[in-house]
Amino acid sequence: MKSFLIVLVAAGLTVIIAALNPRPLALASPKASADTLRQLEGEFMKATAERGSAGYMSYYADDSVEVPNGGPIIQGKVNIAKGMGFLDQKGNHLTWTPVGADISASGDLGYTYGTYEFRSKDKGGKLVIDHGKYTSIWKKQQDGSWKVVLDMGNAGPAQ
Repeated sequence: MKSFLIVLVAAGLTVIIAALNPRPLALASPKASADTLRQLEGEFMKATAERGSAGYMSYYADDSVEVPNGGPIIQGKVNIAKGMGFLDQKGNHLTWTPVGADISASGDLGYTYGTYEFRSKDKGGKLVIDHGKYTSIWKKQQDGSWKVVLDMGNAGPAQ
């Protein structure tokens, strides 16, 4: 009888401990990897294609920094958004291809880099294609999402 009582108490304690743990180990989110960031880049580009500047900016952290080619550093998502209206203009298309990605051992900071292409039309309606390279630093946010905290690009000949 005593051993049955001990088993019953142990089982009861296990149930209580499991109930108090809001995130059991078996349900913990998997550790982020470079593939996580590559997938995010694809989602980021799709959101940009579908929703223009709003889609693009949805992947930026509030305290993000933009380091544009040939221009001053821009601090803060609100300030960066002011210059992204060109993504809403019909005929403008920004695409990019991640070439590499890595993530910190702690799993909360990572980077991607690659090439981009921006297609637009000049005042005469002629197609203009700009090419360049970019680097984006991603940071895991408190809510578990990943956001760009620093983005840098440079224009140049096609690679």
